[in-house]
Amino acid sequence: MDFQEIKHIIQNGEKIDVEFKESKNALTKDVFDTVCSFNNRNGGHILLGVNDKREIIGVRKDKVDKVIKEFTTAINNPKKMYPPLYLLPQVFEIDGKKVIYIRVPEGYQVCRHNGRIWDRSYEGDINITDHSELVYKLYARKQGSYFVNRVYPNLDIDFLDASVIDKAKKMAVSRNKNHVWENMSNEEILRSANLILTDPETKREGITLASILLFGKDNSIMSVLPQHKTDAIFRVENKDRYDDRDVVITNLIDSYDRLIKFGQKHLNDLFVLDGIGNVNARDRILREIVSNTLAHRDYSSGYPAKMIIDDEKITVENSNLAHGMGALDLQKFEPFPKNPAISKVFREIGLADELGSGMRNTYKYTQLYSGQNPLFEEGTIFRTIIPLKKIATQKVGGGNVSRNVPQDVSRMSLEEIESIIKDMIKGNNKVSRKDIAMILGVSEKTITRYIKEIPNIKYVGKGKNGHWELND
Repeated sequence: MDFQEIKHIIQNGEKIDVEFKESKNALTKDVFDTVCSFNNRNGGHILLGVNDKREIIGVRKDKVDKVIKEFTTAINNPKKMYPPLYLLPQVFEIDGKKVIYIRVPEGYQVCRHNGRIWDRSYEGDINITDHSELVYKLYARKQGSYFVNRVYPNLDIDFLDASVIDKAKKMAVSRNKNHVWENMSNEEILRSANLILTDPETKREGITLASILLFGKDNSIMSVLPQHKTDAIFRVENKDRYDDRDVVITNLIDSYDRLIKFGQKHLNDLFVLDGIGNVNARDRILREIVSNTLAHRDYSSGYPAKMIIDDEKITVENSNLAHGMGALDLQKFEPFPKNPAISKVFREIGLADELGSGMRNTYKYTQLYSGQNPLFEEGTIFRTIIPLKKIATQKVGGGNVSRNVPQDVSRMSLEEIESIIKDMIKGNNKVSRKDIAMILGVSEKTITRYIKEIPNIKYVGKGKNGHWELND
């Protein structure tokens, strides 16, 4: 939103999606009723510092920060606003006066303010809590639509990146040489995936938000969903900030690749046995948690998704349309499709499997990778926690830089080396000098010199054909 657009909104006055509040010295309390009603209807614009006669009163300059803090604190409090909302007020100066602008998106769930349900009409905010028929219709409206199915009749396929659609087609065909997409045009692919729909209100056809998220150019995505972002953070040495970071704001298919590479960069590929075969548990865990956060996120929320890797765990957070609260039980969990159109494309191109398999796979490979169970917490923020062994993020000399840089093992304590090697042996039972050297980034000769000082480990065999085992 820019200065000219704000002035245009003020000039056109209040209507079903525009509300003015004076709030000169303090936050107008009924603003939360309006937030709730806009969220339950089609979204809207709130301007603080403007009266209903379109006069710019202005919020006192010394009160602006207090008003914003009070507003954001209240809407993030689930006891006051449920589900809590993540809105970012903007401050504009017009004619020397401060005006606070708040954009409220259309919600995907029924919103309540202090336990009351509000809806919006041309007459303003209406408390419909005790009107059973209106409440029923509101729930029916919310349950019958998906936010990512929003249609943009004025946008055509040129709004999308043809190279990304082609990439998806190749990925689908590489998995199935007889895939129906192989001989389809870009438009036919979009239609087959339900990414071109008809707006039920205007009866006009157009591409959907899901298609823009999946295949859109970066500026196209930002123009329709400016809050779209996934923040990847690696935090081991610098715990107050981060050691490495990647802010991902591109299409979902390239976002998947970026996030996977970030995880691979900072997590060691440990030797893990599944039965009698070696498996890449790290990449399988990354595949599940990344595809889950991209495909099942509540994109109507401004809450930024995060993937944080530290020396104890991977934590993934994203906004969520909750169907329950608390930790999920694998035995009782019933999967629910959050964004079917996005999930369908992810399955077609091999980034995800059938609904519900991701949680089971994450359990299986986390147990193999770290010997512990993952945690899934359902709420307005969906949180996945993958516990890690220290070895998973162990880099150069006990520090945290690229594994491609040779390590100075002399900077590590014998206990650190012993812990790393024993973890590797426990995961694979038999570990060669080459295996250990590759993880630590040193020569096999250097490993041999240090390993001889570690008790309870024995070398079996001769030369490079031998391996290390725990000495029972």
